[in-house]
Amino acid sequence: MTRCRLLGSVGAFPATTRPELLAAGTGPQAAARPASGHRAALEELSANPLDRVKLRRTKSTGEIDRRVVVNPAQVRELLVAVTYCGRSRGPMLAAMFACMYFGGLRPAEAAGLREKDCHLPKDGWGLLTLEKTAPQSNKRFTDSGKGHDERGLKHRDEKITRPVPIPPELVGILRDHIDRHGVGDDGRLFRTRTGGVISGSAYAKIWKEARTYALAPDQVASPLAGRPYDLRHAAVSLWLNAGVHAPEAAERAGHGVDVMLRVDAKCIDGQREIANQRIEGALAS
Repeated sequence: MTRCRLLGSVGAFPATTRPELLAAGTGPQAAARPASGHRAALEELSANPLDRVKLRRTKSTGEIDRRVVVNPAQVRELLVAVTYCGRSRGPMLAAMFACMYFGGLRPAEAAGLREKDCHLPKDGWGLLTLEKTAPQSNKRFTDSGKGHDERGLKHRDEKITRPVPIPPELVGILRDHIDRHGVGDDGRLFRTRTGGVISGSAYAKIWKEARTYALAPDQVASPLAGRPYDLRHAAVSLWLNAGVHAPEAAERAGHGVDVMLRVDAKCIDGQREIANQRIEGALAS
């Protein structure tokens, strides 16, 4: 009788919900497992019936949802909108967000950018030589006891640098930023009013506000450029769509080619049509 009552209580839930509940580790099965295991230990059940349930978790591929990718016109609208957010923080951050899009920098790389890392000629392309990042972490887990520790580049030895060519538009933005805001005591371009590193939550708040100014209501409700990091994905997607060879795009982004193609491949427009034309041409020959 005890076994029937237990199994009946589990089976009372709709079968369609079982895989989702099991995958999440919640629901009637998860709740019943300790109870059925206890009864099995008391020999009221011959075995725990839920031990026979096999969980198959969905593996994440890390692919980017193409809906997050903004186009150049939208990015420029967003950068203007950022300057209207806050009294000083928005104007300080506009160029930092520009680095994520026009240079494909990670947020921590942009936050650690120093004047000496920047070659900004009056005309033509410039160059950022990335050496340090300022990733955010819990103060308990940093060597300095601060929210940000200065570290080397991601996936690279501490002394290895990464050169990133930047277009004239970003060169002009950075030159203007330095003229307006100067640099910190340590040479960093982007900082708080007290010279500290701007936290991830602070620049995410500014970005969230800027989206409401620059995007239509339906776009604000969509995943479009939902996070500052999406600017980097948009940058890599733009490079690949422009025909930049994958190894060159990966070097600029600080990615492995395999990782870049796995993550950003869905954001390359027009590849299906090109492939169809090539297959059709081959079939006609």
